[in-house]
Amino acid sequence: MSTQESDVYIGVAKSMELYHQAGQLIPGATQLISRRPTLYAYGFSPAYAVSAKGARFTDVDGNEFVDWVSGIGAVILGYCDPVVDAAVKAKIDTGTMYSISHPSELELAEILIERIPCAEMVRFAKGGGDACAVAVRIARGTTGKDKILFCGYHGWHDWYMAANLIDDEELDSHLFPGIEPIGVPKSLAGTAIPFPYGDVQALDATLEKHAGEVAAIMMEPLRSTMPEPGYLESVRKIADKHGVLLIFDEVSTGFRPTAGGTQPLVGVTPDIAVFAKSISNGYPMGAVVGTRAAMEPASQMFISSTYWSDTLGIQAAITSLTEVKNRDVPQTVQTTGRFMKEQTQKLIDEHGLPAEAAGVDWHPHFSFNVDNPETAKQLTTLFSQEMARRNVHMATSFYLNESHGDSECNQTLEAMNEAFKVISSGLATNSIAEKIECQPRVDIFRRLVS
Repeated sequence: MSTQESDVYIGVAKSMELYHQAGQLIPGATQLISRRPTLYAYGFSPAYAVSAKGARFTDVDGNEFVDWVSGIGAVILGYCDPVVDAAVKAKIDTGTMYSISHPSELELAEILIERIPCAEMVRFAKGGGDACAVAVRIARGTTGKDKILFCGYHGWHDWYMAANLIDDEELDSHLFPGIEPIGVPKSLAGTAIPFPYGDVQALDATLEKHAGEVAAIMMEPLRSTMPEPGYLESVRKIADKHGVLLIFDEVSTGFRPTAGGTQPLVGVTPDIAVFAKSISNGYPMGAVVGTRAAMEPASQMFISSTYWSDTLGIQAAITSLTEVKNRDVPQTVQTTGRFMKEQTQKLIDEHGLPAEAAGVDWHPHFSFNVDNPETAKQLTTLFSQEMARRNVHMATSFYLNESHGDSECNQTLEAMNEAFKVISSGLATNSIAEKIECQPRVDIFRRLVS
């Protein structure tokens, strides 16, 4: 992680200094992989923030950035939303933790059951990873079977990382390549089995191969693109055919598609669903919801944690979910996202770039269509560099929140126009590499284990 002083863009010098210190004090430097500045433009992109409001944050160097990452998707209303924060501050005055339960647990459970089609019973957690682990524990306990078939990213816990114990490439297309399951018990080998998204026959064949051994299918129903018509319906039928539970991991999509998550949108109801991130506008909170048949056996399982009853996260979730519905936040973020997707494509076309804007309206993205992976990485790095130079924090996607307004959109589009000029010039003169002034964007998991 060392970078020479001359290589560091002076605009984020303090961020880089702190990041270097963190490498000596914190294994991996950050608590979340997705917060590492190496994912953006190392030396130009900020690494440490000191405050945030709406859709902007201020870094330790005093720079204000328009933020299109929204707290890695956790912020749906905007940073420091006054309604949510006021509710949380009021809760502090009456206590955040007790020796017994608080009635707000029932209030939140009732909201989730009212909103989410599959929800008849609820358990809480503090984040997406532990919520997924709880869901897997419940599925195994309810069915009496051990194996989990999965598609997508579902956290860092042993049950998921076990996929790479037999073949260390199993998680390549679901998470990142190069992950070594260091610290995961080898006895878990063969208990987590991946399947490719969109391939109904492959899923059916895998279930046939492991007949009578599978507890559940765990999958992200969608992330940044909609599934093919009929795909999720087919998955539901296959789960029923083989007698396994279907779990939707809705941590990333959250409540941006609708105020009830993705299920009302796709019209498919799983047995269990997992939520975190946008459920509470940035306060630590997660939930596992499901049918009574799937969830009630958990009353006999040892699934327990002191801080799952923390009233701050629960109150933040109650207030956030209420505001999401009352303000019709899904409509707002989708309108803004559709606009940014259209304007991004317009700029791409104006500059004649080999790129395409796509994705669902609440989480659009664009990608460079080049054959050489190294060239694609360079183009993405150069884009993040030029956007950071113009005080916009993003890679090549938009993780929207309600606070992204006209000023943020206009500043971002002006910065994109200038960034695309630089990229167009670099492509025309075959000088993309020369225009990159920062450390190239790296595959951080290969970097982690190398």
